Amino acid sequence: MKKKLLVLCSVLMIAAMAVALTACGGKSGGGDTPAPAGSGADSGEAKTLSMATNAAFPPYEYMEGNEYAGIDIEIAKAIADYMGAELVINDVEFGSIIGGVQSGKYDMGIAGMTVTEERLQSVNFSDTYSTGVQVIIVKEGSTIASVKDLADAKIGVQMDTTGDIYCCGDFGDDHVTEFKTGADAVQALITDKVDCVVIDNEPAKSFVAANEGLKILDTAYTVEDYAICIAKDNEDLLNTVNAALKDLKASGKLDEIISKYIN
Repeated sequence: MKKKLLVLCSVLMIAAMAVALTACGGKSGGGDTPAPAGSGADSGEAKTLSMATNAAFPPYEYMEGNEYAGIDIEIAKAIADYMGAELVINDVEFGSIIGGVQSGKYDMGIAGMTVTEERLQSVNFSDTYSTGVQVIIVKEGSTIASVKDLADAKIGVQMDTTGDIYCCGDFGDDHVTEFKTGADAVQALITDKVDCVVIDNEPAKSFVAANEGLKILDTAYTVEDYAICIAKDNEDLLNTVNAALKDLKASGKLDEIISKYIN
């Protein structure tokens, strides 16, 4: 009887050791699963918050030497600080931001992005953090004086922006030429490949200041709200981002960031 008990105890001890070794091994490759952004996990690992943007849209996001700068960059850093996370910035084409957020490749997209019904079908949006105005850039002496004059014009836009969406809807695809960046669209205007450029007012100011012979029409094309896009299945992050924005607004930090770039 003692022998049988001894054998049984040995078998149980070996099984227990095997379970312990399996638990220590974790996933294949031995790497630990990173804590999700804002999870509050006590693993001691640094949390990250990944942001997708298009750093060619001053003053919201642009490159200053080798560093990212702009309103959206500073707001994203403030949100990451609120969450106790490290911000990871991904500079991608504007048109790929929503798809990347929707698939989970990035935690959020912040790139002077307007809330539209079409975009809401793919992602959720945070509370508004800034208001934008779509304007029209033309050359000095242009015959284009108002929005109605765009009906017979060649219009340059940044691909997949609301300027692109609105102009195609209002005047037809045949009147619109899409460019990867706003700077490319403005260069096309300078070289007479298009008659005007429809883009947000703040980058428009930067482009006009940097290129002699251009001006912004007094008439606004449209007014819109900017927000942060987040995957529909990531309600926790959406709530956390909204809480962070509420805190930034209440503390005056949000106004401080915006006024740093926009008078």
